Amino acid sequence: VQLVESGGGLVQAGGSLRLSCAASGFTFDDYTIGWFRQAPGKEREWISCTRNILGRPSSADSVEGRFTISSDNAKSTVYLQMNSLEPEDTAIYYCATKRFYRGRKCSRDHEYAYWGQGTQVTVSS
Repeated sequence: VQLVESGGGLVQAGGSLRLSCAASGFTFDDYTIGWFRQAPGKEREWISCTRNILGRPSSADSVEGRFTISSDNAKSTVYLQMNSLEPEDTAIYYCATKRFYRGRKCSRDHEYAYWGQGTQVTVSS
């Protein structure tokens, strides 16, 4: 199993970035992909996932309306479109994957077995 993030960088407040998570080594349709982030000195935070307990995309309240998760199943790639970025969004962003089970939350980071290396997002004020 391999997950490779890309698309991070430096952007001014109010700007946008699109992160990509290219997946390989497993049956994409059987898994959920989650995005997490970790800022210096803070705990890892769940951002979004492709399948929540109902099998639908879901995002945390802190990014709802600004971040959008999407999937290209043909490419086994998940995207995180981030708009209206704020300095508080500065963090290392990780994608992770676990097998999908309907009824199980997608926000619990300890349930994810595989993680990418992370990509840095820095938002300047």
